[in-house]
Amino acid sequence: MRAASGRRPEGEHEVKGLAFRDEGAGSDEPDAAPPPPRTKPPRVTWQKLTFLPAVLIAVLLATWLWFEQADLDALTRNALSDGQVSKALWQHIQLTAISTFFVLIIAIPLGILLTRRMFRRAGPAAMAFANMGQATPAIGLLALLVIWLGIGRRAALIGIIAYAVLPVLANTIAGLKANDPTLLEAARGIGMSPLGVLMRVELPLAVPLILAGVRTALVLNVGTATLATFGGGGGLGVLITTGITSQRMPVLMVGSILTVALALLVDWLASLAELLLRPRGLEAGP
Repeated sequence: MRAASGRRPEGEHEVKGLAFRDEGAGSDEPDAAPPPPRTKPPRVTWQKLTFLPAVLIAVLLATWLWFEQADLDALTRNALSDGQVSKALWQHIQLTAISTFFVLIIAIPLGILLTRRMFRRAGPAAMAFANMGQATPAIGLLALLVIWLGIGRRAALIGIIAYAVLPVLANTIAGLKANDPTLLEAARGIGMSPLGVLMRVELPLAVPLILAGVRTALVLNVGTATLATFGGGGGLGVLITTGITSQRMPVLMVGSILTVALALLVDWLASLAELLLRPRGLEAGP
């Protein structure tokens, strides 16, 4: 019942004789502000940047301190003196870098070519040939190349390249074939040329798989380059074979530790490149 004075309570209105109450009337609470947009986490965290390098530095420092205090015989000192270690390490880095460069310029263009309509029938034959390169034992392949080309770095590089082509080639083909056909059709529908579709749609979408193949090839190259010493190619394999043949464990330890450290460092750098080069459009939303 209304008050005798005829006044309606605050927030109550009358429309055509019907009274109703405004739910928001008399409320002193402000409207809720929209939540702030969530930012995507950084691609590379500080743990990713510092953990592995710190571990490698600690291992190498401990190895160096041990050698400084160890009592080495004359043969061991000769094998590790006069810059022999740094020379072998630099040769190993050169073998890895040069072989990876040629793997990339061979496998990625070939993978693109084999996914085009005109050359798709050649895909199984090319993959079978690449499989032969990796299925053959590395030391046997290197021996055949030395017989054919003679002792030297060229035979070692060809053997390393043949051994590492398969992961990059296979991942390039798989990445391009995995693209959504509707996206490619939409790109053609807006008037993009075949080259434009390849460079602006297909390859960016295939980047994660291609980079994974490159990462695998890098680690394979570091390991396979140790066999280059049997073909006269140098590298850290020289220290490893010297330590085994002369039964000098310190020399073997240096070659092995540096090889493992280099492989881990290369894998870490490749993982950073894999994160940084991944197109932002492929990242999951917040």
